[in-house]
Amino acid sequence: MAESRTQPVLQFSAGGLVVDERGWVLLIRARDLRYQPVWTLPKGTLDPGESSADAALREVREETGYRCEVVRELDAVTYWFQRDGRRIKKTVRWFLMRPIEKVGDHDQEVDEVAWLEPDEALRRLRYDSDRRLVEGLRR
Repeated sequence: MAESRTQPVLQFSAGGLVVDERGWVLLIRARDLRYQPVWTLPKGTLDPGESSADAALREVREETGYRCEVVRELDAVTYWFQRDGRRIKKTVRWFLMRPIEKVGDHDQEVDEVAWLEPDEALRRLRYDSDRRLVEGLRR
């Protein structure tokens, strides 16, 4: 039993950096592990048998209400955090996306969705890894 306490839990997610024809970025305001509001990019856990790209498209649709298409894969991000006393190593595969159409509302995990100019998106985003993805649009 002590062995399982020291082994990290590996988690895999996928998400989308959605950019429209103006170059504006789609952000969500959700809640962090402490239930504090946080502006971030839409992402979520893969369902069994689901590819990372399909998971990213599904999560963006669920969390923003937008159906999108993948433009290309971006750099993956790996980070560590603690939940319920367990060390978790999460790897997120990111995809640059283009919106196709608004197909509904965001789900209950999201408080607000906003299209923002990149500079405003960078001001609002809490996580450095999210900011690096948005900054990469300028290169």
